[in-house]
Amino acid sequence: MLCIYLISTDPFFNLAVDEYLLKNREEDFMVLSVNNPSVIIGKHQVAHREADTRFVSENSIPVIRRISGGGAVFHDRGNLNFSFILNSSEGRQIDFRKYTLPVIRFLSGLGVTASFEGKNDLKVDGLKISGNAEHVYRHRVLHHGTLLFASDLANLRSALRKDTSEYISRGVSSNPSSVMNLTPLVPQMSMNDFVSAMLDYFTNMKGNIIGDLIASETAEIEKLAFSKYRSWDWNYAYGPPYNLEKTLLYNEKSIQLRLEVKDGIINDCIVDGAPEIKDLFRRLTGTRHMPEDIKKVLTGQGIDIGEYNFF
Repeated sequence: MLCIYLISTDPFFNLAVDEYLLKNREEDFMVLSVNNPSVIIGKHQVAHREADTRFVSENSIPVIRRISGGGAVFHDRGNLNFSFILNSSEGRQIDFRKYTLPVIRFLSGLGVTASFEGKNDLKVDGLKISGNAEHVYRHRVLHHGTLLFASDLANLRSALRKDTSEYISRGVSSNPSSVMNLTPLVPQMSMNDFVSAMLDYFTNMKGNIIGDLIASETAEIEKLAFSKYRSWDWNYAYGPPYNLEKTLLYNEKSIQLRLEVKDGIINDCIVDGAPEIKDLFRRLTGTRHMPEDIKKVLTGQGIDIGEYNFF
């Protein structure tokens, strides 16, 4: 197995690395990376239902869809990401316990007792330190996970939407859990120490060696990051259809709003309780369900209700 530590902290590029190595190489890989602040959602999730749209927009935190399923996670410089990209036997490719066991053993060597719990989590004393997801491509499997080492937990809680009840969709929901960082359990270690220790642990296994990306591959990965992982079509429009139903205040009156969204586009906007703006709100039909797009329409109609009230 080739063990790679990515110098890049660009979450768009680093997610593209996983997909590229999965689909274009035949070797087994372990990839470690640290990302800039970002919300990473599962392939079959509704972006606005998982991320707090106001917080991530106001703090320039991108929401990025990965190719694997599962729930939403928050990445920052205090979170270590690991990916196993492996050849596997058909019918035995999805196995969260199998692929997290080496990580549990690594943590045990640091004096941290972690256990596999639920469908895909690693926990310490009942608190989540790692979420995991998988994706199968032909005879290969991608298993990737997070390790909360010294993440900003306040930002994590703010970036992920707490109340999703206003969103109605068949899309996959996240399973919120109480979380903790590993730092208090290994106070003598910095983030760099932690990364080095994990890289050393895996490269000391028989047959594992340090690897790196080939220059020509980097160019292809950059193209994939730009065309897919940086695109609105993948991150927002790809998600399943959904309805948003909520109560708003307009001119001190309570109004009921219902948005029907498919492929990221508002197909219908229904308002009850304020007939004088019903036709104006219908002008949102055909608009992307994004704050900047809604603000442009509302401003053009002289409506002061706030674009974030539509999320």
